[in-house]
This record gives sequence, structure tokens and C-alpha cells, in this order.
Amino acid sequence: MTRRTAPRTVLLALGELLAYWAALTVLWLVLITSVHPLEWALGGCAAAAGALLARAGRRAVTCR
Repeated sequence: MTRRTAPRTVLLALGELLAYWAALTVLWLVLITSVHPLEWALGGCAAAAGALLARAGRRAVTCR
């Protein structure tokens, strides 16, 4: 097994993405005025994209 495919590395990456996603979703829901199911879906998708970009940006800065 290489370092990139080690189970611990995968779990840490998933945990980081989940933490970013949760924080961005909560921020989205705090900033909107009405909470409809469509807003949940749109906020979740936008937060997922933001989580991927945040992880990529962090990895680019820390050179990992």
C-alpha cells in the first residue's frame, strides 16, 4: 500500500471534506431567509463544491 491509498489517509481526507461541507452548509442556512427543501439541496451542492475547493487550496498551500 502506498501512502496515498492507506486507509488512514483516505479517512482523514473524507473527514476533512465532511467538516468543510458541514461548516459551509450551516453558514449557507444561517445566511438565507427561508429554508425550503430546494434551499437545502442547493446549499448542500454549493457546500460540496466549496469543500472540494477548500481542501484543494489547503493542500496547495501546505504542499502535501
